[in-house]
Formats: sequence, C-alpha cells, structure tokens
Amino acid sequence: MTALLRWTALLWVVNGVRFAGGMAVNDRKENTCPLLVLEETRFTDTTSEPQELTGFDLTGKFLLRKGPDTEDRPLFRLGSRPLIKLSELVFPDGLPNEYSLVATFRLRKTTKKDRWYLWQIFDKTGSNQVSLVVDGAKKVVEFSTKGLLKNSLYYMFKSRDLQALFDRQWHTLGIAVQTSIISVYLDCKLIERRLTEERSSMDMKGRTLITTRTQDGRPVDIELQEIFIFCDADIAERMNCCEIPGSKCSSLDGPNGTALPTVTSYLPRMLTQPVLPTGDGCQCTAVKGDQGLPGLPGSKGEKGDKVRISFLLPALDTGLTS
Repeated sequence: MTALLRWTALLWVVNGVRFAGGMAVNDRKENTCPLLVLEETRFTDTTSEPQELTGFDLTGKFLLRKGPDTEDRPLFRLGSRPLIKLSELVFPDGLPNEYSLVATFRLRKTTKKDRWYLWQIFDKTGSNQVSLVVDGAKKVVEFSTKGLLKNSLYYMFKSRDLQALFDRQWHTLGIAVQTSIISVYLDCKLIERRLTEERSSMDMKGRTLITTRTQDGRPVDIELQEIFIFCDADIAERMNCCEIPGSKCSSLDGPNGTALPTVTSYLPRMLTQPVLPTGDGCQCTAVKGDQGLPGLPGSKGEKGDKVRISFLLPALDTGLTS
C-alpha cells in the first residue's frame, strides 16, 4: 500500500512539472511583441493605471533618417531606396491575431493622387499576407488579408469622412484588426467598421514593406511622422491625436463632467455603416472658432387665400348749403 502511494505521488509530481513547463512554453509563444514607450498624454484614459504597451515602431525598424522637427516631433526622410525588409527581422516572433496600426503623415501636392502601400507583408512567392493601401485618385483606403481557406479577404473603406486624408494636411490614420471586425479611424475618430471572415495566420518567411508606391515599388513622397503597430486592437480607439501638428483638441467630458462613452458601446448598430463624427478624444483647451458664413435663404412660402377688403370713408364737408 505504501509503495502504491509513493508511485501515485511521483506520477502527480511528474505530470505537474510537465504541465507547468507546457504553460511556460505557450506563454512565451504568445509574447510576440516587445515593449513600446509612448507618452501617456497620447491616450484618452490617462487617469487610469498605466498599462504596458507592446508593439513595433516601424520607422525604427526600417532605420529611417530623421529630418527637421515639426511641433517637437521629428519627421522621417523616406529617400529613394526601396523600404523593404525580411519579415522575420521586423517581426521576429510574428504578429498576434488582433492588432492596431497607427500612422501620422501628410501628403504632398505631387503625390496626393498616388496609390501606395502604407504597409504590406508578402510571402516568398509574392503572395499578399496583409496590406493597407492608400489610393489618392479614388480617395479610399483598402485593407486585404488571407482568409482561413487561404482565400483573399478585401475591404474598401470609402466614407466621405476619409476624403480629408487627402487635403495635404497632417492626419493620423488608424486601423484596428479584431477577430471578426476591421475598423478604420481618421484623426482618432471612428469612420467605418466592417465584419470580416476568419483570418489565417500570416507567413513571416517573406518580406515587409512600408510607404511604397504600387506602380514601381519606390518610396512614396510623403512627410512621415510615425508608423506603429500595437499588439492590441483597442489602441486605435484609445489614442487622442492631440500630437498632430496644428490639432485643435476639445474636451472629452460630457455635460455632467463624466467621460463620454466609447464607440465600443455602440458597436451593434455601427457595423457596416459610416459613423457620425464624435469628439476628438483629447484633454485639451477648447478654442472658439470664427463666426460662420450666413445661411442660405429659406424656401418661398405658399400663396395665401385672396381676401376682399372694403374701406368705409367718412362724409366730406364741401361747405355748400342746399
């Protein structure tokens, strides 16, 4: 009996150690993203406890040279050499299933109608794994990836609110990739959401490129401030975009002093539909603008009923006697 109890205890210990070791390996596999350091003021929930950000600074990964500073933030020179690297060097442990991409840039007059990749990953055969395309001629943003059956999943975002991206001013474009939803943000405002099919994992044996024209593979001529990929799909919604040069931020608080609800609370009625603009999501001082132009004249009123009016005149005194 004693020997049986000893064998039972030994098996329990061995299985326990093996199970613990397996959990550690799985945890390491899921920890695919390095830590990122960003200012807390860039997020709407600055009053909450600080959270660790993980992800990739693509401007750093591609070793872009810094240009002149703009509003205390550097610009990056794209140069003329192709901005392409081995995917395993950019994402050594791959990407999680859910993530956000956030990029701040300004188009130039000569390139505002170009069609270019903001970001793309393709495998050894040249097959697209994921891409984000900016099309200036059509004024749309396109996202494509691989489905679970290796089919191509393609989504075009063409809301009128996206047209501001092509006005040659500074803007922040964000995309949040969740398990079944793709969301596009412009200047930290939700523009459009689409339901998506289940996606397959990405093949990282190929290459990754950024800010590249689809026509000839050369870098697009834009002013670039940053490109981040965060390993959290909620980051695109949490950012406030107050760092955009020339940004005029407004308060996030509602009339009663409490924070306005996030767009996630309205998710069921927003899917596949354009979204009305919300607040800028920024804890900054509001600036009163100039008075607007006079409105258009109102429509002509209906013709009224005809009315006969008779006047009763007083008798005139002529000064004559009969």
